[in-house]
Amino acid sequence: MNTNYDLLVVGGGMVGAAFALACSGKGLTIALVEARPPRRAWPAGEVDLRVSALSRASERMLARLGAWERIGDLGASPYRQMRVWDAIGGGSIHFDSADLGEPDLGHIVENRVIQLALWERLESLPDLTLICPATIAELERTAAGPALVLGDGRRLGARLLVAADGRDSLIRDLAGIPTQGWDYDQRAIVATVVTARWHQETAWQRFLPTGPLAFLPLRDGRCSIVWSAGGSRADDLSALDDAAFGQALTDAFECRLGQVRVDGPRASVALRLQHAQRYVEPGLALIGDAAHAIHPLAGQGVNLGLLDAAELVAALDVALERGRDLASLWTLRRYERARRGDNLVMLAAMDGFKRLFGNDIAPVAALRSWGLDLTDRAAPLKRRFMDRALGLNPGLPPLARP
Repeated sequence: MNTNYDLLVVGGGMVGAAFALACSGKGLTIALVEARPPRRAWPAGEVDLRVSALSRASERMLARLGAWERIGDLGASPYRQMRVWDAIGGGSIHFDSADLGEPDLGHIVENRVIQLALWERLESLPDLTLICPATIAELERTAAGPALVLGDGRRLGARLLVAADGRDSLIRDLAGIPTQGWDYDQRAIVATVVTARWHQETAWQRFLPTGPLAFLPLRDGRCSIVWSAGGSRADDLSALDDAAFGQALTDAFECRLGQVRVDGPRASVALRLQHAQRYVEPGLALIGDAAHAIHPLAGQGVNLGLLDAAELVAALDVALERGRDLASLWTLRRYERARRGDNLVMLAAMDGFKRLFGNDIAPVAALRSWGLDLTDRAAPLKRRFMDRALGLNPGLPPLARP
């Protein structure tokens, strides 16, 4: 069976679902292909191991898509402060939303909550077809445009194919788009923990020589932790039982929130930096982790992906207004120019921070700690960092602006 669409989106996670939802109502036929449907419910007290730190720009976008209220109902925790300090040099920096006159610096939200809120909106759209569950067997490139052959034999043609299928993107690989980057020889260990003292609606991060350790506040008072560690250290931490791992967390965190207890399962994921050599080809665009994978130390992955989605929507709007082909390089390179450079800067910055704070040479440690302390005292510079983290810069795509 052959079916043709204007837009064919592969990947129904946070970024792909947001993009598909943002394209609704423009007179286009849209299909979203996803391997697994989102979870509809979960036991009380269970927390997804995957959480995201959503910026203000991401919040605005999700609000405009009609999903933010539902996200709040399902569970979102504001963080009003950030405290960052260096384990070796002792330097530190403190960000407070009150200094900006803002209610918060962002929200910590479970990934499954974001996805479910978006899917509930997608399911009500008359111009969008959800094809799920589905597997992809083949990508065809024809003069009429790209087409996907699914595992059950269906063939889906499109004017424009948008790949939002993650770091290990099948569509990117089938299209033959190479990536550049490297493995970090680190794994991010994630878990939900209970702390003896309240998290104070603060995002905490301590830079250790083996990798950063973050405590992210959850709405019910618990914390989600992300501990990036390399090589044998990651192996040793993963091998600990819950009691020993909780004690290791307490010690590594300098007991800032008192004794730490693991509450639920743990998981780990290998870390790498990855950047597609190009984001677009005629009839094809990459967004989100399919285009770029970043070190999680600043929690910017999903925010970058949502900005990709917003910029691609803006490029399609321009094409529709001017009667241009949605799938042409004239249209798609407008998106690529808007996002590839900014993403590259963020990837390089996070890679630089990772290498800088992973260096335990005494003069380097002293210099970076001095830099943290100096930035903490330099109000204008600190304000720029906070504006950037919030997504308050004026160059945002329309979907993410106030």
